[in-house]
Amino acid sequence: MRKGARAAVAGGVFAVLLGVAGCGGGDSSGPDGGAAGDAPAARKKTGPPDATEVEDTAERFLKAWAAGDAAGAAALTDDPEAAETALTSFRKDAHVSEVELRAGRPTGAKVAFTVDARIAFQGKRAPLTYSSALTVVRDEAAGKAVVDWAPAVVHPKLRAGDTLRTGPAEAPPIKAVDRDGKELRAADHPALKAVLDGLRERYGDEAGGTAGVETYIARADGKGKDKGKGGAGEKDGDAGKLPDETLKVLSKGTPGTLRTTIDADLQSAAERAVGSRSKAAVVAVKPSTGEILAVANSPADGFNMAFQGSLAPGSTMKVISSAMLIDKGLAGYGKQHPCPKFFSYGGWKFQNDDKFEIAGGTFAQSFARSCNTAFISQAPKLSDDDLTKEARDVFGIGLNWQVGVATFDGAVPVQKDAPMAASLIGQGGVRMNPLNMASVAATVRSGVFRQPYLVAPSLDGRALAKAPRALKPSTAEQLRDLMRLTATSGTAAKAMAGVGGDMGAKTGSAEVDGQEKPNGWFTAYRGDLAAAAVVPASGHGGDTAGPIVASVLKAG
Repeated sequence: MRKGARAAVAGGVFAVLLGVAGCGGGDSSGPDGGAAGDAPAARKKTGPPDATEVEDTAERFLKAWAAGDAAGAAALTDDPEAAETALTSFRKDAHVSEVELRAGRPTGAKVAFTVDARIAFQGKRAPLTYSSALTVVRDEAAGKAVVDWAPAVVHPKLRAGDTLRTGPAEAPPIKAVDRDGKELRAADHPALKAVLDGLRERYGDEAGGTAGVETYIARADGKGKDKGKGGAGEKDGDAGKLPDETLKVLSKGTPGTLRTTIDADLQSAAERAVGSRSKAAVVAVKPSTGEILAVANSPADGFNMAFQGSLAPGSTMKVISSAMLIDKGLAGYGKQHPCPKFFSYGGWKFQNDDKFEIAGGTFAQSFARSCNTAFISQAPKLSDDDLTKEARDVFGIGLNWQVGVATFDGAVPVQKDAPMAASLIGQGGVRMNPLNMASVAATVRSGVFRQPYLVAPSLDGRALAKAPRALKPSTAEQLRDLMRLTATSGTAAKAMAGVGGDMGAKTGSAEVDGQEKPNGWFTAYRGDLAAAAVVPASGHGGDTAGPIVASVLKAG
């Protein structure tokens, strides 16, 4: 097989694969020109595939796929069963009548390619074009080069269990509007796309529209109310499910109008605030009602980390821990409180940032400077479930929130020994996202947990989550004083400079195993507006997430 472009085959459904130097097959003769059968048996190859193997394997896989030979293409992967199922579904469920695959020059073991598919469904036809990629690896058992199978080979947005489908949409389209009736379009607010998709999936029928015919990605978890309730694991991660995603509209449906709690102007400010970061999320809520006023993620078309992220919140958790300690009489705003360099508990040795200490200081000073040992030192006096109860019964963390789209509602599991102590400073098994932490700041501001929501519960009669009790008035007052001190002269002062008004804040930096820099967190309020943000793997929360929250508060 010569260097250069490969010829198109199967009636034009497989296009050009750019060649590389070398030949695609072995020499048919032995070392002296004799028959190959006279030569010793070839050794099983090991190590990464070479350039020729990458090219030839990719070509044969794409050629079989383009020709509709799902079994033949699947046999060239390291997971033939899963690959055959997915490639068969590509033709059958997505109603692809023909497909042309154009591959580019390999980059190492990776081959990018373009998919030009023709969709045909009940007399309706439409093109579907997108880019994908495959990677060629060595099958160690057989010694041959194969395609490293993943659903994303078929389409880059497919995950395990997802399918590409064409047919009547599972939900009618919606015309989402903000609290003042202004239309919210993904074109104008890219960071709202995941939320708008989720609202359509949940409220398309209630909004009164009619479904059209679409090619779309059907997510693995199927359709259901407020999907994506995630649990807390040992490592930071993402909880929940992406909503179904439309890729091509073959015939338009009729949208129904859905009013949301979003403030379009504040939403724009939130999107600008996270836009400078490669990965970040922010949420703003109204403490007096629980209405969600803005939600933005970066990247805009990625996972909804703002609502469904499951991350250790670091020292922003000290707001809840402080409420618990104050309720138990173990701390008070002006009371003397230990802040040593180190404190050991449960076999772990805890320390403060840069190993600082506050000799003879107060709890307010420890909170404003975010002293870890001031909280860890109280662990011997606590029961294993004290923090869990405070988070759930006062701040609503871990209750079944009915926001209107899929959310992860926070987790503060019962732990013991060192992990329990670590939970006091937002490590251990504690998991939150910006929605949860914005709600924590809002609860401090208003004195009572009001479940955040995007769509009024009157639309579908759902019951919002309610915490068993409100903050004690004296505890709420001290928390507001603590957060005000932090915002004016503590770790949050730099970010909150210029915000003004009745304000309070708390910073956080959550260490993550295997991550060079901690996740930066910040939660704050100003008047009847509360917000929280996270910037993963970025550094101190006051420097990274703080400016995001401050810009949103200033815009409110």
